[in-house]
Amino acid sequence: MVQLSSIDTNSQIDSSLVLIEETVPGGAYWSGVIKRGNTLRITDLEGSRGVSMLCYNADNAIERFNAADTAKIQFNAFLKQGMAIYTDMGRILFSITQDTSGCHDLLGGCSNAISNAKKYGEGDWKNSRDNFLKALSRWGLGKKDIMPNLNLFTRIAVKPDGTMEFREGCEKPGSFIDLRAEMNVLTIISNCPHILHPGSTYDDPKPIQIQIVKTPAPAPDDLCRTANPEAVRGFINTDALFVQ
Repeated sequence: MVQLSSIDTNSQIDSSLVLIEETVPGGAYWSGVIKRGNTLRITDLEGSRGVSMLCYNADNAIERFNAADTAKIQFNAFLKQGMAIYTDMGRILFSITQDTSGCHDLLGGCSNAISNAKKYGEGDWKNSRDNFLKALSRWGLGKKDIMPNLNLFTRIAVKPDGTMEFREGCEKPGSFIDLRAEMNVLTIISNCPHILHPGSTYDDPKPIQIQIVKTPAPAPDDLCRTANPEAVRGFINTDALFVQ
């Protein structure tokens, strides 16, 4: 069986299946709708300092990513292959069908103008909150629609006293994560350093690559869809949206 959820991580995507391919420079943002059944591949080209992401049901943006439920339902705040990204209505936005990074978190939040000024001093430093607002405005959304985000290509450690610490060493040039859309997903991505990254100078963040890829329907034994009873229920609830 050869499908995106089980292919060799060293293999390349068939170029005939690539619908969109873009490079997002450091400090920039990207937004778009990933149609149900297609896969969003995000590649860390040169060793990222973190990529912040929001996502919504593109057909009804009132339904959106929920970090707490994503962690609670799966008993894990650190995303990896075989897991899913849940909405606040118990449905599934994305399945993680491939992941060669292993460093993603639901805890750290995103950078903003105040956090950047404290870390880097005064300056027009790009930050994820402002990027989110700019991207959301293109889709008729705004400040009230920003929720706790997820972070890719970074790992946060939680100390016994509850404080969070950035774990260095997750920078892996060429690593990627594949997110198969389980509904039509409005996706907002900000390529700015993680708010907890320890760097004290705002060196240009490294570029990332965005690809939207045609992918086959999941097999009956698909890892994400059969991971546990909670996942099975989540997919039943999600698939019900698309029953004709």
